[in-house]
This record gives sequence, structure tokens and C-alpha cells, in this order.
Amino acid sequence: MSKRSAGILLPVTSLPSKYGIGDFGPEALKFAEFLHDAGQSMWQVLPLTTIDAGCGNSPYSPTSAFAGNYLLVSPEMLIDDGLLTHEELKKFAAKYDFTKDPEKVNYEDAREFKTEILNASYKHCMKGNHSGFDEFRKNTEWLSGFATFSVIKQVQGGAAWYDWPEELKHKDPEALKKFRREYSEEIARQEFYQYIFFEQAGKLHEHLRELKIELIGDIPLYVTRDCADVWQNPEYFDLDDELNPVTVAGVPPDYFSATGQLWGNPTYKWAAMEKDNFSWWVKRLKNLFGIFDRVRIDHFRGLVAYWAVPYGEETAINGEWVDVPYKKFFAELKKNFPDMPFWAENLGIITPDVEELRKEMNLPGMLILHFAFGNPWENPYAPHNHTRDSVVYTGTHDNNTSRGWFDNDATENEIKNFASYVGRDVMDGYIFTSEVTRLAVSSVADTAIIPMQDYLRLGQEARVNVPSTPSGNWSWRMAPDAIADGLADRIRAAARLYGRI
Repeated sequence: MSKRSAGILLPVTSLPSKYGIGDFGPEALKFAEFLHDAGQSMWQVLPLTTIDAGCGNSPYSPTSAFAGNYLLVSPEMLIDDGLLTHEELKKFAAKYDFTKDPEKVNYEDAREFKTEILNASYKHCMKGNHSGFDEFRKNTEWLSGFATFSVIKQVQGGAAWYDWPEELKHKDPEALKKFRREYSEEIARQEFYQYIFFEQAGKLHEHLRELKIELIGDIPLYVTRDCADVWQNPEYFDLDDELNPVTVAGVPPDYFSATGQLWGNPTYKWAAMEKDNFSWWVKRLKNLFGIFDRVRIDHFRGLVAYWAVPYGEETAINGEWVDVPYKKFFAELKKNFPDMPFWAENLGIITPDVEELRKEMNLPGMLILHFAFGNPWENPYAPHNHTRDSVVYTGTHDNNTSRGWFDNDATENEIKNFASYVGRDVMDGYIFTSEVTRLAVSSVADTAIIPMQDYLRLGQEARVNVPSTPSGNWSWRMAPDAIADGLADRIRAAARLYGRI
């Protein structure tokens, strides 16, 4: 019989901190101890890759498939490693008011502040023993290209790579050699940011392992057009000779949208990827498994077939399904990752071939309880229809909180069906949150993941993301005193009751 387990979903950015954004430092370690005390064996986070203000700081619109988000670097850990002094930290932090809204991420100030402290740390590193940094630079294949991309972008005033001068846009060898020579110090600093990110992420991961807690990561299927990987490896993306997209990603029209969803990400040239045994994907995943134990694959169905829309279309209507050589792709993944430590995001309209592949590869799928109660008698998300090879959630980062869903989104029919399902009147979102959380933890599904907001009984104000809205997302943070005495004991008791410890 497979092992039952329980965990909590909380973005790293949503941790409390003194410096405008959650990070890998003291509060992350404190949360790890809370998970352990609560009998949880998993901490699920969102993608930790680079983000861009122009994409609304979405972790699902990465500007690199490999590089980490340096905003997650902990100032306290820099001090512990002798790379920053208390006086420097105090001096830099004094420029910003990080106290004005401790329950929201302050991306703008956090970017400036983290850049300042990392630049100071770089100077300390180069004056002392920098053998660890040298080793990282030597052994990290993607690093130089990403750092060069980042500095060119800065020098070009933030312009997208496809708007750079032709010699840089097309990576003319002599032009790049000259640029790297002229901006060698700036490039080295970008490489240092990544070194610190992976060092600190690795330390957090190691601490979690000591507590027997798995860190669950997340990988967006696509990257943005203005991404280091598209610039570095245009042969893997569906681009023309001028490096403009031929097709872009989305999903077709359905019950929820008459025009579909046009995401705009460049699609992959799977035939080119197949020729070198999907090496870009294998390297991308190996990079992630340096800091994660398992990885959730977002938009899993796009690894079987994807909706390709001609570039320039205003909606997703005129796209077509394009097959992926998925049997060869997953055979290569199986060879490189024999345990196949992946979860499949299989929400929405999923075709039989996608489910056949998921089951053949023994990949857990996802079940969302917020979707279950319009017609629970025939709904796969309703608990009586759950299967063990699944991860059950109350909701995900794309859903409202459970309290927010009940108070703002649920229909009268859904509320009525839910009350019948649990056998009691459900008068408010507070009661609903307690009941729906219990349903998730008691489910037959092998794994139950509860968003931290639901354990805190928070409302709509704590929602992480509203899909298809360009701004105002990814900013919720847990209050410093949010975790009340006794909460860990209550969570642990439920996990034990339902065999998840």
C-alpha cells in the first residue's frame, strides 16, 4: 500500500520577513519547523525562477528556465556566511520602509534592496575566499549565457532581446566577445547572484531533509518570449529566420471562454529537441532537482499535444493541435529520472491519451475540491470519486481561498450541495474552510496539500492569483504573527487521524 502524506502550499515570497518579500532565511526555517511540528511531510512552493515586473512578477512567466529569483536571497544568511555586515544591512535597509504593509510583497523596493546587498556581498566574496563561487561558475553550463543576457538587457535599457542591435540579437561571436570583455564585472556580479541563490536554496533544502520534509517545486511548461533561453537556443523554439515567433501557445475555445486563451509564449520545436534527446529539458529538470525533491509539471497536457496559434492572432480561436513526440520524450525522462518524481497538473478538459500517459508513468494527478460541488454525484473532484494516485487540494494558487470562495464565488447550488455532502448547515466561509479542509485530509488520495491561507482561515484578501488579470497578483504575505499557538497540534491531529503520519 502506498504511503499517505500531507503537506502545505505556501510560496516562498509569501513568508513573513523584515525586507519586503519572503526569502530563504529565518522565517523559512521557522516555517519548516512548523511543518515538522504539524506532522506534515511536504512543503509545496511556486516556481523559484527569475521574474519580471513587466510580466506582473508572475513566477509562471520566467525570464530564464534555469536561473533563480535573487529576490529570495536572505540578508541574514549573507551575514552568517561573512558576506555582509550588520552595519551594511542596517545602512541599506534604512533607505526603505518595509513596515508599511507587511502582508504584501513590496517588489519594487525589494529589487533595489536585494541588488544593493548582493553587490556589497560580491565585493566581500572577491576580497576573500571565493573558491565556491569559482567552482559554481566553472560547473554551471547555463550561467554565462544567462548573465550575459541579463547585462545586455540592462545596458539596452530593459529592451527585449529581439529589439537589441542586430549583432547582439543574433549573437554575433565577435560582438558578444567584445561585450563580455567590456562588461566583465557586471556579468560576474549576475553570476554571483545565482551562486548565492542556489547556495541558500540548497541550505534550506538540506534543513528540510533533516526534518524529513520534501520540498515540492513547480515548473511552468513554457517560458516568455523575452527569455534568456529563447535568445540562447532559438533552434528549440518555433521562430522564423528573423527570430520572430511562428506560433505561440494557448488553449482553444471551451465552455469557459468562447475565444480560448492566448498566452503568447513561443512554442517548442519538438523535432529539433528530439534530435539531441531532449537535452534542454533534461538539463532544465536536473537543475531543479538540485533544490527540489519532486516537481509539479504545469499544463501537463501540453507535453502530449499543444494548441499552437499563428503569431499575430488576437485570440486563440484559429489555432490547431500539434502532437508532441511524447513517448520518446518520457522514455528519456524515465532514463534520467528513474523514480519519475513528478506531479501532473491535469486540470481542465483532458483527453484520454494524456491520462493514459500519466498513469503509465505513475504520475499523480490533481484534484481540486472547489470544483466538486456543482454536481458532486458525477464529478471526479468530489471525494467519493477520488483515486489514490492523486494529490488533493482544497484550492491552488489560481483559486480563491476557501473562505473567499464561499463568501464571493460559490453559487447557491454549490453551497446547498456541499451542505448535503457534509451533512450539516454551512453558514459562512469560516465553517466551510474547516469542512473542506477535513474532506481533503480525509480523502483516499495518497497526498493532501492545503494552502496555508486555509489553515489560517483567511478570506479573499489572501488570494495569490486571479488568472487572466495582468497586475495585482503574487503579492500576498503571511502576517508575522499569523500562526497561533495550537495550530500545529490541530493540523497534526487531523493528519494522524486520517493516516497521513
